[in-house]
Amino acid sequence: MTDLTIAHLLSKFQISGQIISALPFGSGHINDTYRITTNSGNTYLLQRINHFVFKDVPGLMNNLVLVTQHLRKKLLAITASNPDKQVLTLIKTNTGAYYIKDDEGNYWRVFNFLNDTRSYDQVSTEKQAYEGGKAFGRFQSLLADLDPALMVETIPGFLNIEYRLQNLDKAIAADSVKRLPEVSAEIAFINQRRTQMGRILKMGREGELPLRITHNDTKFNNVLLDENDHAQCVIDLDTVMPGYLAYDFGDAIRTIINNSPEDEADIDNISLNIPLFSAYVKGYLQQTVGLLTETEVHSLIEGVLLLPYMQFVRFLTDYLEGDIYYKIYSPQHNLQRARAQFQLLKKLEEAKTTLNDIIISTYKNEIQ
Repeated sequence: MTDLTIAHLLSKFQISGQIISALPFGSGHINDTYRITTNSGNTYLLQRINHFVFKDVPGLMNNLVLVTQHLRKKLLAITASNPDKQVLTLIKTNTGAYYIKDDEGNYWRVFNFLNDTRSYDQVSTEKQAYEGGKAFGRFQSLLADLDPALMVETIPGFLNIEYRLQNLDKAIAADSVKRLPEVSAEIAFINQRRTQMGRILKMGREGELPLRITHNDTKFNNVLLDENDHAQCVIDLDTVMPGYLAYDFGDAIRTIINNSPEDEADIDNISLNIPLFSAYVKGYLQQTVGLLTETEVHSLIEGVLLLPYMQFVRFLTDYLEGDIYYKIYSPQHNLQRARAQFQLLKKLEEAKTTLNDIIISTYKNEIQ
């Protein structure tokens, strides 16, 4: 990306001032993002939407507009809320749209940059974990009255474990880059848990779990905190679509409870931080206690196990297919990621009873 290219793209949007700097920003695996500083004092994020991952960009952007406008409307009715800080703001194009398509077929959008905020790839304090729980819980509660039928599925089958396992089976059968012999233990581990990991999907199909609007990528770095580590805004909304609350809960716990990075190379370093888990649960349930059904409460622990399992499957699938989905920084990076999730899941299975007891006792305290 040259300065001239960035300037040309931004000329299509209703931004103020002249560009001073344009620098790569963030640690996301999928989209390409640039922080834009202008001489007007305004700061923006220019983002290329990965249309190889998100094949229905118009549908995705319609979801994004629906969700941000709904959140803004709900927050305006809450005393002391500030939607300009608590919700992502899309900048319109010169024609009044919310994105452009360039001559090479790439899709671009621009957000206001939220100044004086921070995000963390790893949680280090109970306060951060608690605030993360509040952020995602509030996000789901505010969207509870938005009809999921209005939303498109931006990545079909994204958190459908049957679909993910089908993809893995295809990758195993093809073995296109001849990596199968080195992952036999990982595949055996996955196969032993196939039925168990279908429980949430089964409960949803049988009507035991309500379909809601969920974030579907609740890594902790998708919450912006203010300078005092108070939750401010949930970001990265491309995967917001219909789903089950256990998915969001499980994915958040996957990143919060792990004392090591998602791609930890030495799996012996992976351990569980129970105090961070407890803090997240408290923040989350404080915001959702009036929303959750009793069945949903009991499904949360299933999400805690499912999401590391699913991410394990996805990393392993990408490794077997030759690293075509996730950005990698070494030839073994996806295998390293997969094995880290493998180890995390084993630790979570060992602690399942303890973790579920924390969820249930916290919920009972909140409903009293």
